[in-house]
Amino acid sequence: MIGIIIGTNRQHSLSKKVGINYQNLLKSLGQESQIIDLAELPADFAFSALYHNSGKNEAFNEFQKIVDETKKFVFIVPEYNGSFPGVLKTFFDGLRYPDSFNNKKAALVGISAGMLGNAVGLGHLNDILSYMGTDVMGLRMKFGNMKAHFNGEEFTFEVYRNFLEKQAKALIAF
Repeated sequence: MIGIIIGTNRQHSLSKKVGINYQNLLKSLGQESQIIDLAELPADFAFSALYHNSGKNEAFNEFQKIVDETKKFVFIVPEYNGSFPGVLKTFFDGLRYPDSFNNKKAALVGISAGMLGNAVGLGHLNDILSYMGTDVMGLRMKFGNMKAHFNGEEFTFEVYRNFLEKQAKALIAF
């Protein structure tokens, strides 16, 4: 099972649509996956599940359980203010440390309206995941100019489709 983490809590996000597209791709390759949508986090988890409240928020504990049971992840990460959304970092901070992502594998997909496909944010995310002991694939997708290349259900740009399939196959074998 591969967990597809939607790296924003924005409702009806483009990130989730890309995540569903990735899930469909994995299914076509015979791989089961599960969407882990940060929009479904408890609204108060930054206060009710971190630090002295660790383990006390049952809804957040369900996310911890999913992370514990999953060995491979895809992070679909939109660009926010030159990096990735703060909710993703807060999500990491709420998980049990140091073992939640230790010795697990991850693939990164950055998306943005601009040209660079969240390249800087993926670098920041890579640093955090490496610190947490996660093996991050070198093949990172940086999909820029999303409005021109994604129609809400699938990539319309063949180059992006081909790279995404290459990454998905590599993640399955990773």
